[in-house]
Amino acid sequence: MVVRIDRVTTRGGDRGETSLGDGSRISKASAHIAALGSLDEANTVIGVLRAHVMHDGALRERLSALQNMLFDLGSDLCQPQDNAKAQRVSISLTDDIDHEIERLREKQEPLRSFILPGGSLPAAWAHMARASIRRAERDVVALSRSVEINSALVSILNRLSDYFFVLARHLNDDGRNDTVWTPGRSLREASIPDT
Repeated sequence: MVVRIDRVTTRGGDRGETSLGDGSRISKASAHIAALGSLDEANTVIGVLRAHVMHDGALRERLSALQNMLFDLGSDLCQPQDNAKAQRVSISLTDDIDHEIERLREKQEPLRSFILPGGSLPAAWAHMARASIRRAERDVVALSRSVEINSALVSILNRLSDYFFVLARHLNDDGRNDTVWTPGRSLREASIPDT
């Protein structure tokens, strides 16, 4: 597919509306646009994560493929379900994600607690990607309550958030440097020097 964009500013959205993939106009405040926006935000966070793993060419390629996948999900979602010409993503994408999850997970320390977002900078961004994808998943599920969508979208997003959790552990030395939840820990218990 060749895409040519001659103008970025079209003024078409100046009154709070935008177009879906079939050209139909819709409010920018709609659940449809909220879901598309959440997918875009998640993709942006993955782009920041990619910028923090410059040393790992293989991971950068995987992240690039996942960014393309998220764009495909957005392309599917922006087309009304009754558009016969629309390209739809397949549930089979979850198989590829599952494979990546298991490939990373087999080297990791067993989970013995809940994990707090953090650790290394790339791991923190992987957690941010996970949380962003969860929000996109919630927005897509909310949209599906009022509009028919490709049901594969929810499954793929659910699996992607799992992938980024496992990736965060990978980026924290396969779980050895995870930040572990300590139930009931207070600021008083933290060793913070007085200033």
